[in-house]
Amino acid sequence: MKKHLVFLALVGVVGSASAADIVGNAKAAENKVSMCIGCHGIPGYKASYPEVYQVPMLGGQSAAYIESALHAYQKGERKHPSMMGVAASLSDQDIADLAAYYSQQK
Repeated sequence: MKKHLVFLALVGVVGSASAADIVGNAKAAENKVSMCIGCHGIPGYKASYPEVYQVPMLGGQSAAYIESALHAYQKGERKHPSMMGVAASLSDQDIADLAAYYSQQK
């Protein structure tokens, strides 16, 4: 039993280390932003689902903030249905790439 616990602990450490090693590539995100620009790329855009609200612009936000927000949608800590669906389809590399891309925008 102890061997299994040690192995699981090591797997968790290795998995965490690889996630921390992911570096965003803004150029790679150019092929991934199409799912974002329909809402986040329109100045003053207001969405009407599930209620009317002002959609935030992503350009110029910090990469850490964007990554944190997308991971929160994946985990269900943020509850917007459309964003939860989009975030669920993203890999950790996709998230890092999108965060790098939008953090470099003005």
